[in-house]
Amino acid sequence: MGEEVDHRTFTREDRSLYRQKIRRSLDVFATMLRDSRFDFERPLTGMEIELNLVDENADPAMRNAEVLAAIADPDFQTELGQFNVEINVPPRRLAGDENADLERQLRASLNHAEQRARSVGAHMAMVGILPTLRKEHMTADSLSANPRYKLLNEQIFAARGEDLEIRIDGIDRLAVTTDTIAPEAACTSTQFHLQVSPDQFAAYWNAAQVIAGVQVALGANSPLLFGRELWRETRIPLFEQATDTRSEEIRAQGVRPRVWFGERWITSVFDLFEENVRYFPALLPICDDDDPEQILESGDIPALSELRLHNGTVYRWNRPIYAVVKGRPHLRVENRVLPAGPTVVDTVANGAFYYGLVRMLAEAERPIWTQMSFSAAEENFHSCARHGIAASVFWPGLGYVPVSELVLRRLLPLAREGLDKWGVSVRERDRLLGIIEQRCLTGRNGATWQVETLHSLEGEGLDRQAALHEMLRRYLPPMHENIPVHEWPVS
Repeated sequence: MGEEVDHRTFTREDRSLYRQKIRRSLDVFATMLRDSRFDFERPLTGMEIELNLVDENADPAMRNAEVLAAIADPDFQTELGQFNVEINVPPRRLAGDENADLERQLRASLNHAEQRARSVGAHMAMVGILPTLRKEHMTADSLSANPRYKLLNEQIFAARGEDLEIRIDGIDRLAVTTDTIAPEAACTSTQFHLQVSPDQFAAYWNAAQVIAGVQVALGANSPLLFGRELWRETRIPLFEQATDTRSEEIRAQGVRPRVWFGERWITSVFDLFEENVRYFPALLPICDDDDPEQILESGDIPALSELRLHNGTVYRWNRPIYAVVKGRPHLRVENRVLPAGPTVVDTVANGAFYYGLVRMLAEAERPIWTQMSFSAAEENFHSCARHGIAASVFWPGLGYVPVSELVLRRLLPLAREGLDKWGVSVRERDRLLGIIEQRCLTGRNGATWQVETLHSLEGEGLDRQAALHEMLRRYLPPMHENIPVHEWPVS
């Protein structure tokens, strides 16, 4: 999202050249999948976490440029809103006690970032949607200075030809109109990356789609937006609407949205990149001077920059990633369904559950996606975003079953076996999956804690805005102390 581009105006010629170049790049990618040696023998995982910045009053702090300058760490980067930053965790293997090392590294990085942010009057908050955001914070002035964001904003609204309406019906109802993509900045996410071989990619992507709903139910942490209690993971419908390039009439014609669950199980990673090119016009038609065919014929590996940039403007919940590192191409599944927070240990536990479960499903003799329709997986995803840990989902052989029951009886044992296959130590496996188990047993995740605390404060006589601020102030200490959210008190 934060890749640097120069601000510019695009011509008809730019778009025509881009379309020709990206189609040639797609042909080269197909050749590479058939003939090239992709790097996957020692599969690595990676993680990105988007963070919010708040001031002393627990309001959003529009200071990411100052905060990043104070942190002075290349692992921290800009994000869409001036109240956002992102931390990129270097790739690592899963084996042994790597998860414990990852947790220590993340905590140290965030503690350092918090200390430096305080020097410019800001604090870090790991939460899916900042509860104290108000509509008046969501203006073009709140976008970060990176020219990419201004370009995206211009191109999305040029494609729409009209202002954007955001409508979410939950516990409360929200209907707002905006002339900027700034509401997208309210969505702060965690992304898990998993490197896979071309032959395995389809199975891992399909498996990730199957479990996306369960992930969201367990990890929901975005129940509030603009003072309204909406879905338990409001980030899902908000993100789907905040970057929608389609007018009402175009939607009625069945044109696909750019934030997309997808529409079918795949047989190759090529399917996803080909759909991107076939269905979605370019938002940023920027071409480089490389000739990917000549580069490949010469024995080198092309960057396929146009294909990658276009892929970055189609917001799949499980996104394919092509990258070249040290002269070797590789593929990753980028799992984008989860919100940020509530804590580092909750995040690492979410990752352990995902990596363990997706491996078992991807390598099963009878793939689970052959036993359910794609539309059932999508229905599970949105039902879990709406109802969170109280949701029920469809599961082959069981019918509709409460998420907590499904996880406790069937999915946690699979995740344990999957982590064993990754070589994760028994101690780390049991510690992290124990956190997922306790969430199911207590029915408490970030979303339920936020809502219960908010209602408790309102019951004590605070109005909604005062209660939101006080709730966030109570959220931050256990977040920094790295206490799993199922242990957080509601008082």
